[in-house]
Amino acid sequence: MDMSSREIRMPLGEAVAVLQDLNEFVVSLDRLGSRQASGTADDRTVGKFIADWNVARRLAHARGVIGAALDEQLSGEEIAELDALCDQGHFYGTDRATSTPTDQSS
Repeated sequence: MDMSSREIRMPLGEAVAVLQDLNEFVVSLDRLGSRQASGTADDRTVGKFIADWNVARRLAHARGVIGAALDEQLSGEEIAELDALCDQGHFYGTDRATSTPTDQSS
């Protein structure tokens, strides 16, 4: 599947909500990383943030919003191909993810 030119539409309100959550996480984790580097925070601080801010639930919701938009607009074959690509990710706690992953934002 050529994904370079494909467009997926989703309701603006849902896209904005996902973007707000992701922005909060990126900024907060960056600040926590800076605090860890300066010695004013430790791993417990990051764990507390993840628990207190419901990061796992909110990220799962964001994944669900994007997944629903994809499910509505792609064929079953395309979804299967996308699922296979997602299964190739780096997951904490697996042998494949023991080293630090490289930045895959681009």
